[in-house]
Amino acid sequence: QVQLVESGGGLVQAGSSLRLSCAASGSTFSRHCMGWFRQAPGKEREWVTSISRGGGTTYYADSAKGRFTISRDNAKNTVYLQMNNLKPEDTAVYYCAATGLRFIATTASDFDSWGQGTQVTVSS
Repeated sequence: QVQLVESGGGLVQAGSSLRLSCAASGSTFSRHCMGWFRQAPGKEREWVTSISRGGGTTYYADSAKGRFTISRDNAKNTVYLQMNNLKPEDTAVYYCAATGLRFIATTASDFDSWGQGTQVTVSS
């Protein structure tokens, strides 16, 4: 397993951008597919995006397509989530997750390491 620490959340206005970071330690980062999830108050945790081990393949939920970009820097053991044109409905706690599975996972149960989360609040 890896240890994950998210950062970069905050309070922004609608239309703004934020970049979340997730720093990994404790295991070989490049052997893990990474993902971002979010959970809004009163709602279930929702998958947002995932990236392959090498970073060459990415998947996005419909809500993230065209606005969010996931990337990773294996030399820095870090995965990023660039969020543009933020909307109030993007307000949630955002979690970084890692899995040692070879395929790109999009289901929470496929991930075995989770960060503590970072709050993103988008005001209208």
